[in-house]
Amino acid sequence: MSELVTGEAVALELEPARLPSRSLAALLDLTVAVVGYVVVSIALVAATASLDEAARTAVSIAAFLLVLVGGPVAVETLTRGRSLGKLACGLRVVRDDGGPIRFRHALVRGALGVVEILLTAGVVACVASLVSARGRRLGDVFAGTLVVRERVPAARTGVLPPPPPWLAGRFAGLDLSAVPDGLWLAVRQYLGRVEQLDAQVGRSMAERLAADLSARTGVPVPQGVPSAAYLAAVLQERQVREARRVYESGGGRGGRGGSGGGAGPGVVPSVPEGGGRVAPEAGVGGGSASAGEGVPSVERPATGFVPPA
Repeated sequence: MSELVTGEAVALELEPARLPSRSLAALLDLTVAVVGYVVVSIALVAATASLDEAARTAVSIAAFLLVLVGGPVAVETLTRGRSLGKLACGLRVVRDDGGPIRFRHALVRGALGVVEILLTAGVVACVASLVSARGRRLGDVFAGTLVVRERVPAARTGVLPPPPPWLAGRFAGLDLSAVPDGLWLAVRQYLGRVEQLDAQVGRSMAERLAADLSARTGVPVPQGVPSAAYLAAVLQERQVREARRVYESGGGRGGRGGSGGGAGPGVVPSVPEGGGRVAPEAGVGGGSASAGEGVPSVERPATGFVPPA
């Protein structure tokens, strides 16, 4: 399994295509291209019978470049890396970062494919694919592409085992910012396949991963905690933090408070016509208001509550 990192720092699990499947796909594509070239050549010979030898040679070279070079380039560009042979074998050409290829990638692959596949009968392409760790030929190296498998077998990894209950929340204060994505991917793959590994091999892998993880966090593995349980607990803590971050960034926003029926603060009382005195509003100034001669004044507290007479 190959780890590809996109521009958004997302690790992708893509399985590079190996030499047998790539050779079969290239053979199918080459067969279709040769058949098309033969048909086009026969048609051109019949159409250029009246031309001289130099003109027929130029037309033959143009047909060769158009069918055997331009055809595969156009097909890979339009299908985003899926030619007829690759589609039959479940393969696809992608960029180094996992994205779909464009015209310039297909052009470089097609131009170098003439030398690697056509002129050398595929010897250079086979040698380069065997030497490369990802099975890439020279066209892929110069174009920055990779041939991967699209139809992979069903995942044999089970559900990630949960950490022991006594480790829940123990690593809540651990600093995980320095842990790279590649190490998280290795931990997740190990936990998913731990039941399929030999006991001794799985134990050594867990110890190595736990040592790498503790070195990145700066905190050693607690005494008495198995390495596999430590990895599961730290991975769960990371997943909890990621879920919390997503929830906080996309959660509900605080709504606005509803307005009451009474007048809010800052409302200025209207002045009656005739220049009469205006009794201060309840809660404003805390003063008393006189309702006229012979009527006792009523104290209005700052709370706005008027006691009964």
